[in-house]
Amino acid sequence: MPQTIPSGAALSGGSDHAPDGRRMGLALGMLVLPQFVALGAPSVALPAIGRALRVPFGATAWILAAWSLTSALAGRLIARWGPFRVLVAGVVALAAGSALAGAGPTLPVVIAGRLIGGAGAGATVISVFAAVTSLPGRERTRALGIIAAGSATASACGTLLGGALTTWLGWRAVLAFPVVALPLLPVALAGGRSFTRVGGGGKDGSAGRLDTVGAAALSVLAGSLITLLQAHSVGLSPAVTLVVAAAGVLAAAGLWWRVRRTPDGFVPRRVIAARGFVPTALVGASVFAGYYGVLFVAPSLIERATGGGALEAGALLVPAAACSVLAGRLFGALTDRFTGWQVSAGLAALTVAGVLVVAVFAGPVPVVVGAALTVCGFAGAQAVLVGLAPELVAARDRDTAQGLLNFMIFLGGGIGPAAVAGLSGVVPVPVALAVLAALPLAGFVLSLTRRPGAGRRP
Repeated sequence: MPQTIPSGAALSGGSDHAPDGRRMGLALGMLVLPQFVALGAPSVALPAIGRALRVPFGATAWILAAWSLTSALAGRLIARWGPFRVLVAGVVALAAGSALAGAGPTLPVVIAGRLIGGAGAGATVISVFAAVTSLPGRERTRALGIIAAGSATASACGTLLGGALTTWLGWRAVLAFPVVALPLLPVALAGGRSFTRVGGGGKDGSAGRLDTVGAAALSVLAGSLITLLQAHSVGLSPAVTLVVAAAGVLAAAGLWWRVRRTPDGFVPRRVIAARGFVPTALVGASVFAGYYGVLFVAPSLIERATGGGALEAGALLVPAAACSVLAGRLFGALTDRFTGWQVSAGLAALTVAGVLVVAVFAGPVPVVVGAALTVCGFAGAQAVLVGLAPELVAARDRDTAQGLLNFMIFLGGGIGPAAVAGLSGVVPVPVALAVLAALPLAGFVLSLTRRPGAGRRP
């Protein structure tokens, strides 16, 4: 950790009591629930949003993808401000962005709000994990398991909440829902007082000046990639598509140059060069791509199959929530028996199976089963891969590594719906999903060949 506080002392505040991972997980897990609801809930409202704002359904994929693009900055801010300050700023940004998205009169304004809210969500998640990963091994696993199960449950149950809010209050209430995180902040901090001790230290003296050039290059590269995937579905002209592609190429070149010239920049060379870090991030991104791709189309597929509305679709997707709770507990136990690469291979395989079930079989039941499988992969990736990241880098780089890891993983979450939206304008949705399955399949192969976290228990 940047504060270089021993794990036990950091969480006990110098007391004689051993740190309690269960209590920490419950207290801080409560705080991240609203933002994970914000992952699943809007997916049910997307058809209504498209109709209300008079945009193609494919363009609404940006509402899910935007959440993923602004989550990397927090890893560097923690090194400068400490987890507590970043957490408070993150919750405020989450609430403000969600309020803007809920009130937005046009799709660009809604997306802007989601970008701001996504930045706040990323800061909140990184801050919470910065505290949890300071726990000793067994307590850390317990806390991560609780947070993972809670986040996946909230994301899956978000479909029911999103359906209910869309039906009774309208789609704007769905996008504004994460505002409830603001009053939860003091309650969560009161329940996890050790978090304030972790964040109460001084700034990391090695943090230096924030590399805005590197941050901008990474953000432009990610935004260009997702925009290009959706170019056909949103009707971008060839000229605009060419400009976006050129911006992406320039951003990639600029980021490569920046990493070489600035080893301690926004993307530190020693972090991405750490053995196992990039494979871990790519596997996580492939799992999230499959999950979010299914999450994007599942409600609309159920609505078509049943003839019902948003509430019915959201209710039918609730069983996936129960699977996520079981998955959180199961993967917590599996980490005691298997290494990181073995667990990550299993997560990718589950996700491949889930995407293919939705793609191949028609009807609401296969959609629910496939969604449940991808939710299990999502829950496991949260618990296992994020917990593995601190073991791959030096202690002073843990917060930065978690920031970059979350950015790459959630970028996969943006790529998933963008790819399905773009492909569905050219081929049928089942074919688009079958193509999407290639991403977690690549993650599965990568786990077997590169073995991220080989020899390490998550």
